[in-house]
Formats: sequence, structure tokens, C-alpha cells
Amino acid sequence: MRRSRVPRSTTDQRLLDSRGSADWLHTDPWRVMRIQSEFVTGFGALAEVGPAVSVFGSARTHPSDPLYELARRVGTALCEAGYAVITGGGPGAMEAANRGALEAGGTSVGLGIELPFEAGLNEFVDLGVNFRYFFARKTMFVKYAQGFIVLPGGFGTLDELFEAVTLVQTEKVTSFPIVLLGSGYWSGLLDWLRGTAAAAGTISTRDLDLLTLTDDVDEAVAAIVAADTSAGPTPDQPEGATYPE
Repeated sequence: MRRSRVPRSTTDQRLLDSRGSADWLHTDPWRVMRIQSEFVTGFGALAEVGPAVSVFGSARTHPSDPLYELARRVGTALCEAGYAVITGGGPGAMEAANRGALEAGGTSVGLGIELPFEAGLNEFVDLGVNFRYFFARKTMFVKYAQGFIVLPGGFGTLDELFEAVTLVQTEKVTSFPIVLLGSGYWSGLLDWLRGTAAAAGTISTRDLDLLTLTDDVDEAVAAIVAADTSAGPTPDQPEGATYPE
């Protein structure tokens, strides 16, 4: 730096001088450190979770809604199959899946996000991590899961669904099953993808094969297990490692 770009104080001086504004805490270079800390915290918290499945669904699902019980059964069935359950840690379908996992004696994980309208992790989370940044949180959903089960949900659920499909379609992740649970809710979307997007050539019809649609919890879990056992070892899972039965 030269001329007017040369700072009037040294880096050491700025570090050691406790006076002045704290605005620097909110600058982009400092945010990089916060982002880094979120990845480190997430990696550390989830590294020993073991085989897991991320479950998504609406935060607006009320406990009296049949979808709540469906999500609860998903959590239970996954744990009985040997998987931990990872959700967004919020209310609704996420709470139900965490509840089912907890009641089955399995590992119930919640990855929360800082939002102005949600009050922290639900009470059925045993292992929780709160994130400031969506992209750090979304990495954890994929990195530590063997697949996704997606219940009816809104924009957040759709965001996770299409990001997962994109990662599989571009082979950023391999052998990653994505199960849509609830044909009455998801059929319209699949019809549009097939009849409009695929017909226009913006996606391949083969891309639709990446999605499994079912109304049956056992079938949803079986699709995860089948893909998992046929995948073989990954770079993080050496030869001889065991898979859930």
C-alpha cells in the first residue's frame, strides 16, 4: 500500500489498543473467522456420530397433524435400523423425528440456525449445534449423513432437497439416496419436473431417478439401507467397516 492507502497505525497497535469502536467485529475478514469456527465446531461435534440420516420437514407441522406422527415414526425406524437422526433441530416435523429417535434410544441430533422467529433447539435433541450461517449448516447435513428423508415442508425443506439433488446429479456426492415421503404432497412437484422441466430439456429424465417417492416409512428406511450397503467403503470408511443391517 502507498500514499493515502498506508494506514496511520500499525497492526500491533490496533491489536493492543483496547480503545475505539468494536465495528471491526462485524467486518468481512472477521466473519471469515466466525465461519471457520462454525465448520470446526460442526466437524468436532459430529465426527463420531456414526451412520446417520438427515430428516427434513416443515417447522409448522403441529403435533396433532398426522405428518407429525409420520415423522416420529421415521425417527424411530431409522434408529432401529442403526442410524442416528439429524434434523434442523426446530419444531414441527423436525421435533417429531428427533422425538422418535430419542424414544427409540438412538442418537438425536439437531443442527439449529439463528433465526428471528425460532426459539432454539427442540427438547428432544441430545446433540445440538447452532449455526449463524446456512451454508455451514447445510454442509453438515450432507457430510455426516448417508441419505435424506424429506417430509412435506416449505422453502427450507425445498432448499435442502434441491441442493442434495444437485450434489448427487453433479457427482459431488455419490450413492446418496433421497427419499420423498408423502406422495400426495410431492407428486405434483415430480409431475412438473417430468412434464415441464424434463420436457423442456432443462433437466434429464435420469435426474428424476435420483428421487424415491413413497408413503411407507419402512420402505423409506429400506431405500436408505439398500443404497448404503451397496455403496461400499468411502474415503472416510475403510475396508472392513460395518454398515447397519
